[in-house]
Amino acid sequence: MPSVEMRSKAELEADIAGGGRVALVINIRSRRGRLLYGKARRLLREAGVDVVHVFPVTDPTRLRELFTDVLALEPDLVVVGGGDGTVTEAVGHLAHRDIALGVLPLGTTNNFARSLELPMDLPGAVRTLAVGRPAGGKVADVDVGWFESTGDPQGEGPAGDREHIFANMVSLGLSVHVAESVPHALKRFVGRPAYALTAARLLPRHEAFTARITIDGETRELVTHQLNVANGAHHSGQRIARDASPDDRLLAVYRLGDERRLRLASATARHVLTGQWRTLDEDAFLTTAHVEIETDPPMPVDVDGEIRGRTPVSIRLRGNALRVIVPQTFTDT
Repeated sequence: MPSVEMRSKAELEADIAGGGRVALVINIRSRRGRLLYGKARRLLREAGVDVVHVFPVTDPTRLRELFTDVLALEPDLVVVGGGDGTVTEAVGHLAHRDIALGVLPLGTTNNFARSLELPMDLPGAVRTLAVGRPAGGKVADVDVGWFESTGDPQGEGPAGDREHIFANMVSLGLSVHVAESVPHALKRFVGRPAYALTAARLLPRHEAFTARITIDGETRELVTHQLNVANGAHHSGQRIARDASPDDRLLAVYRLGDERRLRLASATARHVLTGQWRTLDEDAFLTTAHVEIETDPPMPVDVDGEIRGRTPVSIRLRGNALRVIVPQTFTDT
């Protein structure tokens, strides 16, 4: 974890507004990145956001070394255009640093951008990044999650690469198989419905699993097809609860359905239809700052859209660890 002297949020905001150094990382392989790459640069320039260096991402597997070059610029603001996978890679490098993250939502579900209450249209997102100008946003600090896999990696992810900072969610179960199986072309052409279509195809053959969830020394055992641990407020582009936030010092642990496949389908539909009205106080959620999860059988784990090891896993909250640009209406605690 970097050890640096941190400006206050107000000081960092003032430096960005006064012409601070801005780097742009844009994934031109994301759903809308290639299409909107030129437009994004033009809109940033017109909004008065002076980008000193642009890093177009053509090979997502090289994101880590690219961020080494980004940090060498000592920027005040790093603007990232892409989906949740690109954003979470940025979060891993920018957490605990004296740098703000700005997000251009160019992916399929854009869960983290939604949790930050950012406009989903490109012009609106760019206006938010124009700190210090009319309609511009502000610097806030939000929580991130820390994930460690202690299971046998079995080839998932780089060797020894078992610890990750994540922005939005850790998932186990059907969604992992969906993420592995959804056709890229289908995502590009239909967007979020591509995941639902792929899930409907895979569900009849998906096997339920047993999860043992340990919080504060108490272990609960349940059977399900899908288990999520959320730092953010959205899953599959939908709100999980009206009071969920990436700035509430809580991880929300919840399952969708039980061992019956039809219950998963109905629970998912209920999640989509009622998430904006539910609260984290309901029995469907366990809230904590630290959770340990074991499964039978051991399973691969999805961390913000990427397979990052296998169960058992340990997940912790790191409060206010990330500086971000958000709308003025975002509640910063």
